[in-house]
Amino acid sequence: MSDPMNIVFIGLAVSSSWGNGHATTYRSLLKGLSGRGHRLLFLEKDQPWYAAHRDPLPLPYCEVQLYRDLTDLRTRFGSRLAAADAVIVGSYVDDGRRVCEWVLENARGVRGFYDIDTPVTLSQLRDDACPYLALEHIPQFDVFLSFSGGGTLDRLERVYGAKRAHALYCSVDPEEYRPASRLRDLDLGYLGTYSADRQPALQKFLMQPAVTLASQSFAVVGAQYPDTIEWPTNVLRIGHLSPEKHAAFYSRQRFTLNVTRADMRAAGHSPSVRLFEAAACGTPIISDAWPGLDEVLTPNEQILVVDSTLEVTKILTGMQDAQRARIARSARERALAEHSGSHRAAELEQILRTASTNGLAGEKAARHKHTADTFPNSRERVSV
Repeated sequence: MSDPMNIVFIGLAVSSSWGNGHATTYRSLLKGLSGRGHRLLFLEKDQPWYAAHRDPLPLPYCEVQLYRDLTDLRTRFGSRLAAADAVIVGSYVDDGRRVCEWVLENARGVRGFYDIDTPVTLSQLRDDACPYLALEHIPQFDVFLSFSGGGTLDRLERVYGAKRAHALYCSVDPEEYRPASRLRDLDLGYLGTYSADRQPALQKFLMQPAVTLASQSFAVVGAQYPDTIEWPTNVLRIGHLSPEKHAAFYSRQRFTLNVTRADMRAAGHSPSVRLFEAAACGTPIISDAWPGLDEVLTPNEQILVVDSTLEVTKILTGMQDAQRARIARSARERALAEHSGSHRAAELEQILRTASTNGLAGEKAARHKHTADTFPNSRERVSV
């Protein structure tokens, strides 16, 4: 194994999955990096809505520290940042522009930005109105890690001046997401936080089929749905499920639904973490269509792609269990073979080592000096 790296992440959330898809994405990646011997520090702003919904999960593979504000971040963690081999800032970090400025000015190792919301970010950058990333920051980062692949990577380099743009898709932790033994008492379910631009697809692919198929059972899990939504009587509503309950929820479903935000559907090549998590749990996925989907799961063999309410109802009423099981099995094999946290960690490790070797990083002369003191050996320290 290569020499371990000290890597600092500054991200939206890892301690709570309430109302965001970042936490499980980071956890899978961090666990994979830890398994490869790297020492990790995750810095997260202590937000009241996450404090009220901390997930009861140990994170023994990563040190997690909460900070109050930018001053607290700079004061307590400045030396850790300077000593790190790599510092990665994530999208949607509060006061993210100033956090990026601090990292770009003070980090001596590889400086990276991990955008788990790339199409949304780019839509905001048109007027330099993105609250967590400025146009001028993009060329300064040594690597730009993108939730989206395909043509978005070329756009980041050609239009926005990114030195090196790499796709770093979400991933799944196979130890947390696997088939659970229980009765499949839900015909179709959906797991996702409310988003106004996803709601029409949820209406078309789940709520309308629920009205048509009154004898079947449906479920929607997620926070922040408006009280004004009128749910069909056969749709079970659950406000939030912490990640340790996700596998059991997926395992209740004959099929699960994936719907994509408008910006990400238009950009394509932007697979949601829920795709890989559902696949790893052995639940067949019904999904809307977007460019690049066939590069992560094969339509009709590993995922069912639909465009209408009628197509969904035909699947729910006409597909035999044997075919459903074949699709689920093939998708699970693909997810474990290509989309696990360990695979994604290996990709990130190579990206960071290449950036360092090629001299893309900033000043590194003294970065190893305080390694032993600034990254103690304890494998679990969570300050909440």
